[in-house]
Amino acid sequence: MYKKFLFILSFAAALNTAQAQTKTVNPRPLTMAEYDKAKTFAIADLDKDSYVKFDNTYILDRYQARKPFFITGDDGLKKRIDLYKLIAKDGMQEIGLLVFYTTEKGRVYEALVPDYTADGKVWDKYFQDIDNINKEEKNYILKLSYILSRELSYQQYKVLNNGKNTSEEEATYGNDICFPGDEEVTMNGGTTKLLKDIKAGDEIITVDPKTKLASAVKVKELTVHDAKNYALTNLVLIAVKNRNTLAGKEIHLSTRVLKATPNHPMRTKEGNLKIGEVKEGQEVLCLNEATGKYDVYTVWKKDEHAGGTQKVYNIVADGGSTFVMNGVMVMQK
Repeated sequence: MYKKFLFILSFAAALNTAQAQTKTVNPRPLTMAEYDKAKTFAIADLDKDSYVKFDNTYILDRYQARKPFFITGDDGLKKRIDLYKLIAKDGMQEIGLLVFYTTEKGRVYEALVPDYTADGKVWDKYFQDIDNINKEEKNYILKLSYILSRELSYQQYKVLNNGKNTSEEEATYGNDICFPGDEEVTMNGGTTKLLKDIKAGDEIITVDPKTKLASAVKVKELTVHDAKNYALTNLVLIAVKNRNTLAGKEIHLSTRVLKATPNHPMRTKEGNLKIGEVKEGQEVLCLNEATGKYDVYTVWKKDEHAGGTQKVYNIVADGGSTFVMNGVMVMQK
């Protein structure tokens, strides 16, 4: 349902101060030649091989002796992630982190995260590599990002915006309270429909913010605003359940993504706020398709950027105060 999720993530343009706190005592930059070479390194048995030498020059050492992570998304598919420090034997310098990502079919994808001292061209190659993997393996970047952020305490990706600070792009900040047309509205009966295709008379779901009970209401009107380069706020919301097992850490990661003009209101634990005022760490209600219930999700990432020239839309219904957009409860306005 959320097929555009990864293409609207806009992570920090470079490593922040928290990443520097993970640096080694004697770091040195990973070179492009080393990056390419290390991407060919393989671990024969991820369950047993925790310390492996290559060409008597490099070492892969399981990161902090961590057991693997098993991460399951909303699609129910379980992925395995193993982390290994890449060490240059001469001087025993950590120069990167090699990630082995194994799918439920046994396909292994490798990602080499450079040390923060690496040249920008090496980082660009890394960003392009993980973007290419993401085109094959849905939600790869999300799951990789969650584990790295959890373990290394930094935000590091600039993926598709190629390092631009999108908040600096020129965009229209008006009074329009609305959403892009490709957002998905939850209809009566549990199906979804693109917002731009909603028509008067359609039945959509509204949720009582207090009781969390859902009911159906009819659409009175779909409001359409002229095409402009609107400023958009992007929220990434997650709900995480962790469980330690003998094999490793089991993680169930549910995600939702919402785009809207910054002044559209939404319900949070602290009350109604404009989406542009919502902060990372705040809680909102989202639909859990597996249970049909509305659960609390946490705002994990927030960014604001120019959305490009497009029309934007809003729903006027004949009842209720909310509707469900991309699985997220938002306020009618």
